[in-house]
Parts: sequence; C-alpha cells; structure tokens
Amino acid sequence: MAQQRNVQPRSQPLRRLQASSDVMQRMQEVLRGDLMREFLAEFISTYVMMVFGLGSVAQKVLGGSDYGTYLSINLGFGFGVAMGVHMAGGISGAHMNCAITFTSCMLGQMPWKKFPIYTMGQCFGSFLASVTIYGLYYEALIWYTNGNLTVTGPRATAGIFATYPASHMTLWRGFIDETYLTGLLQLCLLAITDKKNSPALQGTHALVIGVLVVTIGLSLGMNTGYAINPSRDLPPRIFTSIAGWGNEVFTAGNSWWWVPVVAPLLGAVMGAIIYLIFVGSSNTSQNRNVEVMPNLRVLQPVKQKVIVSSPLQAPVSSPSSNAVGGSPQAVSLPASSPSPLSLSFKSTSPRIKEEEDTFM
Repeated sequence: MAQQRNVQPRSQPLRRLQASSDVMQRMQEVLRGDLMREFLAEFISTYVMMVFGLGSVAQKVLGGSDYGTYLSINLGFGFGVAMGVHMAGGISGAHMNCAITFTSCMLGQMPWKKFPIYTMGQCFGSFLASVTIYGLYYEALIWYTNGNLTVTGPRATAGIFATYPASHMTLWRGFIDETYLTGLLQLCLLAITDKKNSPALQGTHALVIGVLVVTIGLSLGMNTGYAINPSRDLPPRIFTSIAGWGNEVFTAGNSWWWVPVVAPLLGAVMGAIIYLIFVGSSNTSQNRNVEVMPNLRVLQPVKQKVIVSSPLQAPVSSPSSNAVGGSPQAVSLPASSPSPLSLSFKSTSPRIKEEEDTFM
C-alpha cells in the first residue's frame, strides 16, 4: 500500500506531460496542414504588401514632397505586391486580394472552401499592417495633426490607410471606376499567368505583376485611389474607426466605404469573362489547324520481305558458254563479303527492335 501511494503522485506529472505533448503534436499537425499553410501564406504576403504600400503613403502625407511623391506611392504598392508574390507565390498563389480569390473559385481553379480561408488571412494581414504603420508613424501623426485625427480637410490623415474618392467624383462614377480598374487588373493577371498564351518568363511573374500595379496607379489612380482590392481597403478602414478617426471613415464621400468592397468583386468577374471570351477560346486554335482533314485515311507501309543469300550458302551453278560437249559445267563463285543489302534488317538493340517491329 505504501508503494502504491508513492507511485500515484509520480504518475500525475507524467500524464500531464503526455497530455501537453499530445496537444503540441496536434498543433503541429494543424500548422502543417495545407489550409493552414495557405492561410499563413496569404496573411504574411498581404502584410508585407500593405506595410510597404501604406508606409509610402504615410511618408508622402506626413513628410510632404521631401519624403515622397505620387510616383513613390505607386512604386511602394507595386514593389510591395512583387515582394508578396515572392513571399507566398509557391504556397497559396499570393492572391492578396479577395476579389482575385473570388474569381479563381468561380473559374474552378480552386475550391470554394478555400475562399473564407484566403479572405481571413488577407484581412488579418491588412489589419495588422495598419496597426504597424500607425505605431511606426505615431509621433509623426501627432505632430502633423496636433492630435486631431480627421478624415477630410487640409490635415486629413485617414487617407493614409484607406481610399477615398476625389472631390470631383460622384459615388456611382467612382463605382464604375473601381469596377473597371479591377476588371483590367484581372484581365492582365490572366494574361500574365496563362501558360497556353504568352505568359511572363519563368521567375519574372512577381516583377511583371508589380509593374502592372504601378501602371494602373500611374495612369488611372487619381479618381478613387485605385483600391481594386476589398482586403486592402476594408480592414484598414475598420482600424482607423477604432484608432481615433471615428465613424466618419464610413460616412465620408457619401458612404463611400462599400464601393471598394463590392465593385472589385464585380470587376474581377467581368475581367475574367472578357478574357475567356476574347482570348481564352483561341488557346486551342493550333490544335484545330492540325486537324484539317479528320476523315483522311492514312495508308500504312506495306510489309516487304527481303530474301538475302547467306555467304555460307552452297555455290550456285550456272551454265558456261565454254562448256565442252554442251554439258553444263559447275563454276564456283568466290565468297565475297556481304554487301550492305545482305545485312539483316533486325537489330539486336531492344529499343531499335521495337521501333522496327512497329514500322514493319
């Protein structure tokens, strides 16, 4: 009995250790799962993209022309996208945009069960990037605004984190603008990654996609700030409402907040449909040109047998004009080396023999 009492206290720590090891093993299995890896990949790639992009806007707004220009903002987002593609392109595809993920599910490129996983990863990464930029530029924000965080006006700083339409834009014109820009983005992305068309060279996809984002911003970004991504716009907007800018972030611009959420989804689908109609159907044109006469009957080569005399064969008798008494005289032909024609057509090599049997 004394021994049993001493064993029980020792067994409890062992059981606790075993339970903790089981929990750690289950956590490792979850982290090693495909869905979790894709979630983390979308999270970190979106975080990297947004840190570079929002940081470039913060330097332009808070530092003025000494620390940034409109070009630097576009370069920040463009190269941020390129780094995000390098970060997670081989794991999740580095969508970093729930509109692109939505279209991929519609096209059947990925199952719908991954849509919420990708979207949550993107939104968490974007939200955390906003927190990071707010913390890094907090002193500059307080100095620039004198502690008064505003959404509109000469000292507005909410535009560092989310997009707002220009003063000359109406709500529905902005909706059309965001729809068009996202459709153009999706159209070009399909062209860049379409292996049956003329894709970007291997290893250059990240750079080409980054250049695409820079091009959209430089040529078409003035009206609405080219959000073209719900995952890029909504989480930072939610953060600014919590961090001190208030509910005005949702009411400014005639309640602009829903446009960067809905318009990119519609635009991405339209861009994919346009690509499939105008370009995607021509991918099989080369195969169609090959089948010019589908009912043409192909003639197979006729099997021919070549009889070649062996050099060991007995001498052939032939009549001689010098025969005496008209009787035929046997003439012995000298044994000569076999000519090329006397070589056998059957090869001893298994691969060549297989090809010969197929042809013959």
